[in-house]
Amino acid sequence: MSDYVISIRNVSKGSFGTEPGATQWLEVPDSAPDTSPTHKISRAAWVDKVLAVSKNGTDPVTGENTGDILVFVHGYNNSTKNVLARHRLLKKNLAPAGFQGGVVSFDWPSNDIGINYLEDRSDARKTALKLVDDCIRLFAATQMRGCDYNVHLLAHSTGAYVIREGFDDADDRRHVANTNWSASQVVFIGADVSSRSMSADDSKSSSVYRHCVRLTNYQNPYDSVLKLSNIKRVGVAPRVGRTGLPDSAPGKAVNVNCGPYFSSIQEKPGTIGAWDHSWHFDDPMFAKDLAHTLAGDIDRNYIPTRQRDGRGELVLTP
Repeated sequence: MSDYVISIRNVSKGSFGTEPGATQWLEVPDSAPDTSPTHKISRAAWVDKVLAVSKNGTDPVTGENTGDILVFVHGYNNSTKNVLARHRLLKKNLAPAGFQGGVVSFDWPSNDIGINYLEDRSDARKTALKLVDDCIRLFAATQMRGCDYNVHLLAHSTGAYVIREGFDDADDRRHVANTNWSASQVVFIGADVSSRSMSADDSKSSSVYRHCVRLTNYQNPYDSVLKLSNIKRVGVAPRVGRTGLPDSAPGKAVNVNCGPYFSSIQEKPGTIGAWDHSWHFDDPMFAKDLAHTLAGDIDRNYIPTRQRDGRGELVLTP
C-alpha cells in the first residue's frame, strides 16, 4: 500500500532539499526507499486517496463515511529517508495494536546533521503555518462533504515545536481563527518544548489546547537527547518530553511516564536515531497505548496499558 506524505521541503536538482519550499502532496509507492518530487500528485487526488485508506466505518444515522487520520510531525535532524522509515514503522505497529485509520507524515525541512539544530528550529517556525493551512484545515474542509473523520497529530522531538508555533500563529490570523479547524488527539513523544510552556495560562500553548480534544505527553526521564547539558540546546529550560507536563497543565492534558517501562526493555537493533529518544517507533507496547489514545473509547485513567504509581502518576505498564 502506498504511503502518503505532505512535503514542505524545497527541490534541488530533482531531489528534496533542506530548506523550506512549496507544499507538495506525495503518494509514495511501498517499494520506494525514499520520497521524491516525482511522487507528487494533485492535492484533490491526494485527499481522496487518504480519506479512502483512513475510512473505518459508516455513521449509522447519516450513512456517511467515518475514519481516523494520524498526522506524524517529525523532529530535527531527519533525512527524508528516515522520515519515511519512521512513517512505515508507525503503520506497521499501529495496525496490529488496533488502529484502523490512515497515517500521513508532514515532512518539514530538517537537516540530517545535528549541528543544524538551531537552523532547523528556525525552519520549523517558518513552515509551522503550513501544518495548519495545508494539512489540518485541508482535512477539516472534507467535513463539508458530510464525512466524519478525526484528525490526530503525533509530534516527535522538535515536531512539538512545529505544532505549538503553527497553532499559535494560526490564531493570530483573523481569517483562519474565524474558521472551524481542530485536531482530535494531539500526542507528544520526546517533545522538545519547555515543560513550563505547557501550562494552562501560557500564551504560546493556549492555542494548542484550544484546538484539540486532548493532549497526551509521553515522558521519558532517561531521554539523554533532551538533557540540559546537551550542547545543541544550551540555556534552554527543562523539556516536557523528559520532565513531564507541569502541574498547571489544563484538565484536557494528560502525562504518561514511560520511564519505568523504558528502563526494562532492550534496545532494538537498527533503531533510527538515539534509542532513548526514539524507542517509541519500534515498541509494540507503546503502539498499543497510542492506539487506545487515538480511539478515545476508554477514559485516559483506565487505558489497560497504564497504571497509577504511588505518587498518583500515570505510568506505562505492560
